[in-house]
Amino acid sequence: MITLWLITLLWALSFSLIGEYLAGQVDPYLAVFIRMLLALLLFLPLLKPQQLVWRQRLTLAAIGALQIGVMYLFLYQAFLYLSVAEVLLFTIFTPLYINLVDECLLNRRHLPWRWWLAAAIAVLGAAIIRYQTISADFITGFLLIQAANFCFAAGQVAYKRLPTGSNQQQLRNFAWFFVGASLVTGLSTLLFTDWQQTPSNATQWGVLLWLGLVASGVGYLCWNLAAKRVNTGQLATMNNMLIPAGIIVNAVFWQHSTDWVRLLCGAAVITLAVALASRQPTPRL
Repeated sequence: MITLWLITLLWALSFSLIGEYLAGQVDPYLAVFIRMLLALLLFLPLLKPQQLVWRQRLTLAAIGALQIGVMYLFLYQAFLYLSVAEVLLFTIFTPLYINLVDECLLNRRHLPWRWWLAAAIAVLGAAIIRYQTISADFITGFLLIQAANFCFAAGQVAYKRLPTGSNQQQLRNFAWFFVGASLVTGLSTLLFTDWQQTPSNATQWGVLLWLGLVASGVGYLCWNLAAKRVNTGQLATMNNMLIPAGIIVNAVFWQHSTDWVRLLCGAAVITLAVALASRQPTPRL
């Protein structure tokens, strides 16, 4: 669980960096492709192609294409319609998507009721944090975020259920994950990029390097490794811890106005949801 908490803090910073330095300034398709390409280059030297058969390679690439390739295309478009706080707010349903995908599409077994309750509590906690002022473009932004949420949820559960071997084996084959993401985002870049909005200064390139190598490369490897060591309920509820963490970073570093009472109350409720999902079932006598 500690790994999920650390990556949550890492991604909270990344949300603000996107909103402050890239959204509306660098073409979203190009920004996503640069991130995925940098992450791919990070793992290519470690790649051991002979360890996986072609079906396994294609499966891992497909998961990467969905979980972060397609997800980021929706996410970066949403930043054109929403503020950072609104983007974070509209991710509240991700825990429910994770449980839904795991139970109905992949695992095909009934999840413990406690995990569904924890996911619902996590949604409630995120809703408590919600801002009263919502922009006029919120419907478009909301739909884009829900598409991104579903892709991210489906990719997490698919990787969790995929036989991938030891941590060392996963590290040596994780490049395939970014092969899929790079192909999706690369094709989108060729088709839709506005080449008038390329990175134009050192700050933007620095942010992209951070997002590609650290937030995407290290972040997704560690998150997916940790996802295999926790139950579905814990994974689902931890997805919503990004909301209070992201808003806190946005308020502290960029002085955005924040209702701290609601933020702390919502964060406490989400923490309760994580604790509920983490409880071990009581053994029967």
